Amino acid sequence: MATVCTLAWVHGLVQGVGFRYSTQREGLKLGLTGYARNMDDGSVEVLACGEELQVDKLIAWLKAGGPRSARVDKVLTEPHQPDRQCTDFSIRY
Repeated sequence: MATVCTLAWVHGLVQGVGFRYSTQREGLKLGLTGYARNMDDGSVEVLACGEELQVDKLIAWLKAGGPRSARVDKVLTEPHQPDRQCTDFSIRY
């Protein structure tokens, strides 16, 4: 199965509610690599790389609202070709 990468920007009440940690846990559970990081505009940027079906599952989880403590208003995604390969699913600061 082909490896794909998707870059997502999650908007809403997604900072200060454990969103990055929950996303990391979900990404690892799905066998993905990538990262989650807070952006200056209050959104969270998520890079997810792995089998297409697993990446789609993470994006669906983000669109469904992520962790219970968050409120997701919208998720924007685009295909991505990272300039370097991630070896795990991390939280970036």
